[in-house]
Amino acid sequence: MSHATGLKYLKPDVLPHMWCSGCGIGGMLGALLRAFEELGYANTDTVVVTGIGCTGKADDYLLTNALHTTHGRALAYATGIKAYKPSLKVVAIMGDGDSVTIGGNHFIHAARRNIDLTAIVLNNLNYGMTGGQVSGTTPEWALTSTTMFGNPEREFDICALAETAGANYVARCTPDAGWDMKEIMKQALCKKGFSLVEVISPCPTHFGRNNQMKETPEMLHWLRERALPVEGYRKLPQAARKNHFPVGTLVDRNEADFNTRYDTIRARARQA
Repeated sequence: MSHATGLKYLKPDVLPHMWCSGCGIGGMLGALLRAFEELGYANTDTVVVTGIGCTGKADDYLLTNALHTTHGRALAYATGIKAYKPSLKVVAIMGDGDSVTIGGNHFIHAARRNIDLTAIVLNNLNYGMTGGQVSGTTPEWALTSTTMFGNPEREFDICALAETAGANYVARCTPDAGWDMKEIMKQALCKKGFSLVEVISPCPTHFGRNNQMKETPEMLHWLRERALPVEGYRKLPQAARKNHFPVGTLVDRNEADFNTRYDTIRARARQA
């Protein structure tokens, strides 16, 4: 039996990749490329947009159309691409800092417009590339290189933000469950409208070391303890939810996407 490898979307001789040992970005990218292959995506009809940060290096490895943009602006560029040529398969790969800390405004409006693209957010709970500083998703209890005595800020729930802003599809996963991650990405890619997949990932170099998880297995164990299938999570009392987060499909709806609404308005204009 043959299995998807995703290698047709990778440049020759680019492995091993540059990400830290134990980081989840390599696994996330592998799952995404296998999803491309299983869905029959053509290299020339697929556009991957990245911003700045650890995930921003992903475009260096790809044989799809790829666009490396500025910090926090990946979704703005991706929106422009999809609005101009709706037939393209457009995916924005971002970190938590890139997507909702620096790029929060673009994130909200991409979801509000329900633009037909897929956002993959690798949430490692800090600014991993620049030294492990606090980000908008750093948990209140966590320590970082800029909050060594505690974090006074509440964290964003990226999935809740996407749902509230109007995304058609919202899901969360962790990189240790590679098969589930690939299947979730396939669902997101096939969904019409704005789709978000949040991958909560280890950052052993900074977040783990600052929070008494000095080796990758410790952080993976920490993630597994806290990740609950969404059905089980919703059965927990409110007080018990604080120490857990739901994984799986959180939102799946069928509101009209931006291009469909735009085509309707354009037809009206022609008839006027």
